Amino acid sequence: MKNVLVIGASGQIGSELVLALRNKLGGSHVVATHLRTPLSAEIAESGPSYKIDASQAQEIADVVKKHDIDLIYNLAAILSATAEANPMLGWNVGMGTLLNCLEVAREFNAALFTPSSIGAFGPGTPPDNTPQDTIQRPKTIYGVTKVAGELLSDYYFKRFGVDTRSVRYPGLISNKTLPGGGTTDYAVEIYYAAVKGEKFVCPLKKGTFMDMMYMPDAINAAIDLMEVSPDRLIHRNSFNVTAMSFDPEIIYTEIKKHYPNFMMEYEVHPLKQSIADSWPNSMDDTCARKEWGWNPKFDLKAMTEDMIKELKKKLL
Repeated sequence: MKNVLVIGASGQIGSELVLALRNKLGGSHVVATHLRTPLSAEIAESGPSYKIDASQAQEIADVVKKHDIDLIYNLAAILSATAEANPMLGWNVGMGTLLNCLEVAREFNAALFTPSSIGAFGPGTPPDNTPQDTIQRPKTIYGVTKVAGELLSDYYFKRFGVDTRSVRYPGLISNKTLPGGGTTDYAVEIYYAAVKGEKFVCPLKKGTFMDMMYMPDAINAAIDLMEVSPDRLIHRNSFNVTAMSFDPEIIYTEIKKHYPNFMMEYEVHPLKQSIADSWPNSMDDTCARKEWGWNPKFDLKAMTEDMIKELKKKLL
C-alpha cells in the first residue's frame, strides 16, 4: 500500500480504518471521503478528506487521479435492517457504488477491497461451521447485494485483472462508533446499557447464535488481506472470517461478571429475528487462516473487558 482511498470514512468501519491506516502509512497517504455523515475532527484534521457522492464515478476518479491512489476501500453500504425498509436504496448504494469503484480501479490500476457479510448466506446454507464455499441464497436485499458484489468483484478480477479482495464480516462490535440499522447491533447496544446502568431490551430471542468480531480484529483483517502477496490467494471474494459465536444469553452472562445487577429482558423484533434466523450460527474461516494468516486476537472475555473499560472513559 502506498496511497489509499477510504470511501465511507465516517461509518463504523471506515472511521477506525482511516486512523489505523494513517498511523501505519502516514496521514498524507490516506484519503478519507464521506457524504451525509460528517467526518470526525480527528480524521478531518489528520489527513486529506473530501465530501463526494460515490454514486458518481467521476467524483471517485477525480480523487484517485489527484492522489495517485493504488488501493480503494469501498465501505459505502446500507445495513441489513435499514435496507429491508428501503430495498431500492439498499441496492443502489450497495451495487451502484461497487460498480463505480470497480470501473475506477480498472481505469487507474488500483486494488479494491469491498466487504461482504455473513448476510451473504441464507436459510439453505449449512448453519454450523458454514463452509467457505457453499450455497448462498440470502432472503434480504442486503444479502443479495453482498452475493452480487462477490460475484461482480470476482468477474472484474478474472475479466480485467483488477485486484479485488474482500472478507465476509460477521457482526462487528465497536467502542467508538455506533452501528446503524444492522441485525447484530444488539451486541454493541447491550454494552452501552450495562455501563450506563440501564436495563437492556434485547430484540433477538434466546438461542439466536451469530458470529461476531471486535472492531480491532476487523480492521486488522481489512489491512492484512490487502497486504498479502496475491499468489497466496486461492479465494478472493469473499473470505469467511470470524472470532466468536454467541447468543444473547452468553453475552449477557459475560457482562454480568462485571455488572452483577445488570438486567436484560426480551422484546423480539420480528424483522431482525427473521434476518438473524436466516444467517449461520458459526462460520468456518480455515481458508482465511491458511491463505493469508488470519488470526483474531479478541475472544468474548477479552472483548468484554476492553469494551467496558473504553465505554467507562466515554460515558462516565
